[in-house]
Amino acid sequence: MKQKIKLFDKILVANRGEIAIRIIRAARELGISTVAVYAEVDKDSWHVSFADEAYCLGHQELSETYLNVGKIIQIARETGADAIHPGYGFLSESPLLAQACEDAGIIFIGPDINSIKLMGNKIESREFVMKIGVPTTKGITGDTETLIKLASTIPLPILVKAAAGGGGKGMKIIWDLNNLADVIESTSREAKSYFGDGTVFIEKYIEEPRHIEIQVMGDKLGNVVHLFERECSIQRRYQKIIEESPSPTLTPEVRLKMGEAAVRIAKETSYCSAGTIEFLVDKDLNFYFLEMNTRIQVEHPVTELVTGIDLVIEQIKVAAGNPLSFTQEEIVQNGHAIECRIYAEDPSANFLPSPGKMIYYKQPQSKRVRVDACTNTAAAIQSFYDPMIAKVICWEDTREHARHKMIEVLKDYIIHGIKTNTRFLIELLQQKNYIQNNISTKFCDDHIEEILKASDEKKHIIHHDAPIASYALYFVNYKNPVKNETIWKQIGHWRDIQELQFTMDGKPQNVLVYPGKSNISEVIIGSNSYLVEIAHLSENKITIKAKEGIFTAFISHDNFGNAFVSCNGHIFNLHRSDLLIKEDVYTGIDGPGGAVSNLIFSPMPGKVIKVNTEAGSSVVKGDLLMIVEAMKMENSIVSPRDAVIEKVNIKVGDMVDGNTPLIHLQSEETVVLAEK
Repeated sequence: MKQKIKLFDKILVANRGEIAIRIIRAARELGISTVAVYAEVDKDSWHVSFADEAYCLGHQELSETYLNVGKIIQIARETGADAIHPGYGFLSESPLLAQACEDAGIIFIGPDINSIKLMGNKIESREFVMKIGVPTTKGITGDTETLIKLASTIPLPILVKAAAGGGGKGMKIIWDLNNLADVIESTSREAKSYFGDGTVFIEKYIEEPRHIEIQVMGDKLGNVVHLFERECSIQRRYQKIIEESPSPTLTPEVRLKMGEAAVRIAKETSYCSAGTIEFLVDKDLNFYFLEMNTRIQVEHPVTELVTGIDLVIEQIKVAAGNPLSFTQEEIVQNGHAIECRIYAEDPSANFLPSPGKMIYYKQPQSKRVRVDACTNTAAAIQSFYDPMIAKVICWEDTREHARHKMIEVLKDYIIHGIKTNTRFLIELLQQKNYIQNNISTKFCDDHIEEILKASDEKKHIIHHDAPIASYALYFVNYKNPVKNETIWKQIGHWRDIQELQFTMDGKPQNVLVYPGKSNISEVIIGSNSYLVEIAHLSENKITIKAKEGIFTAFISHDNFGNAFVSCNGHIFNLHRSDLLIKEDVYTGIDGPGGAVSNLIFSPMPGKVIKVNTEAGSSVVKGDLLMIVEAMKMENSIVSPRDAVIEKVNIKVGDMVDGNTPLIHLQSEETVVLAEK
């Protein structure tokens, strides 16, 4: 007789964004009710309305919201939650939350406290795995003075890492020991802010490594299995952006050895939840223990798609005291899955985060495609948290088929109003080196210019008048999607000919539309005339046909006279000059986003964590003026030239946006922001 599964009645999800949605879905499938918690700035986020109940933690500071152990426990008690799922990031690897759960009689959906303490600290975990015979890279631990003193004993380059780090946070590579003290200081500060622990250490940096990790799962009865590997070598800022399974790098023999090593580590720690053992793999397929993440990973869906096992549901079952639902022999890899992370960021500006309000949002829908997103509609991406919007996961029978599927799916993922890395991912997936698996964790660093250039060239191949004609015909024929009417419509519509005036890529455009019969219109753009047929017209979408070709576009507007036209992942930005804009000041699609006259602005909304100058100070080009933290990333704002500081408008702790001048320079030269 099959044993009845033990389950919880109610789970509090101590997280936000797409992982909160993912956990709520799993709980709902098991018939478990859910409680969401949120920061005030997240009150309109999807996870808040998606859960059965939701409670505010505080305004926005992490210490008072998603890192507030006491408040989270209090809400769990008041709502009758018998378990807490921490997701990833935030408190997911915090022994403080696990201990608080134990003290309150609430189940922590994750490993036990001893495992978290041992494997959550990178220094202790390295020492532990060396004792059980798993290879690691050479490292140095100790206080700042010790790290600086002994750093020269490891050949350059070296890596400064947060002991409590994870998710690509708190990592900096060193090629010159003269910079070591400053890097240790900034890494420690970043680690303290994000993980609550400023301890750092140094280890040998393996050049051109592969980042390959093994998914493990254990129960409270001592059973531990691995669910094979994920290739996570495509990264930027030490953070993964493309993951896949199986790894195209490993041989069956190395795959077996890595799986056995991962299970050995998990068993020795009495591990009892979902976890990931991360390895660096060199060109000779030697593997070295990197770290263990004692939580569910961002990239867990690729493992789910190739094994058919729901890891979050299994986490919940195991936490409730049930044995694993499968044995090692029952786990097989089937087909190939690729995951792409969609971020609010600008790849052309060194992947600078691009928070803000979306104008239009459309998710792709296709067979064998899964989208785990933080939203299901146009939403605001806050500057206070990680800029990930969604994960797109494609499954097919082979890597090549999955790659082709992903490219087409990403072209159908439309986000307007903020910059994203979608087009960058599309182009990356078409790179010869990626196709042939000639990759490493430095792939993006080594190929970014090549990728951006290829994308720009493909954008210019698109007929330059096609986006303009598409926008004009959509505007004229579907409905006026702009709240403010054109100037001549305000005084009366007295003719069929419609005229639109706007700029695209900084160039003024005058467009005349002569409506014709059978959905065919004459569109005059400058001195060029086209006969264009509307083949398809629906909300936010139009397909036009002319002798020059067929063009399908997704179109949206904001309230500032800006229009966005998407085609094949490319976005064309237009600005209407014939609209009555109610706002007092129009700043353009990007806002100031840099510097005007003698003023210096923040490149994004964020918090000032360091001010390195004062009024009357003389600075030279490249001097650090301040550091603004946004989306848990430090952005160094430096002087663009030699100058004298006239006025400093901010202090440490101030919240700033991209529209308020932070520093005035005594010069009339144009100021350009730089980011280190």
